[in-house]
Amino acid sequence: MAQSKPEDTEQWKPTPAVVTPAQQVGGPPSDAVVLFDGSNLDQWVSTQDKSPAGWTVTDGVLTVNKARGNIETRRSFRDYQLHLEWRIPADIAGSGQARGNSGLFLASTGDGDSGYELQILDSYDNATYVNGQAASLYKQHPPLVNASRKPGEWQTYDVVWRAPVFGGDGAVVSPATATVLHNGVLVQDNAVLAGETVYIGKPPSRPYTTAPIKLQAHGDPSAPISFRNIWVRELPPRS
Repeated sequence: MAQSKPEDTEQWKPTPAVVTPAQQVGGPPSDAVVLFDGSNLDQWVSTQDKSPAGWTVTDGVLTVNKARGNIETRRSFRDYQLHLEWRIPADIAGSGQARGNSGLFLASTGDGDSGYELQILDSYDNATYVNGQAASLYKQHPPLVNASRKPGEWQTYDVVWRAPVFGGDGAVVSPATATVLHNGVLVQDNAVLAGETVYIGKPPSRPYTTAPIKLQAHGDPSAPISFRNIWVRELPPRS
């Protein structure tokens, strides 16, 4: 038998594409689509009627305007890596789900709150149902740990989203999955979703190919939360 050589297990082609990482931690790499850089909301529209997004941009920070409703990206995406930073007001009041409630919808499949939601909430010292606390995949997967910072401090989500795959008959061939780091801590480890995240009832699985990313203007009475530094990297489909 011929003796194996190191070269037998070396792969040289194809060479990976070059992506230049950001100089600052959390910044967008060279192949990212920047969704919010602190200057404007050109990448966003109203979910309700697709008019220009009506939230407030001040000093590089995006703040929810609850009266104007949810906003979503002009562009639609399928599989991606996403970075987003969010902050609960330091003077937040209320308790449970009425304390800094919002949501990052990884795929917005229709009007209102339809889609696949990664929950945003003050969960630093605020009890609620665990599959509705911060970093939960709403009503489906509690976070593995609670990595929340205090109100007033900036927090980060880093997400790898794999969209569901549907057959020609509309049936799910491969369910959606999400891996999430909250403040650098793994909180969702390739979690499999049963369908869209809904407040009441069984998760539906409505077929789609690509969808916008949505931010929620929740109707709770607490002070509105803020966002900054939002970017996305499109990924090739799962093989």
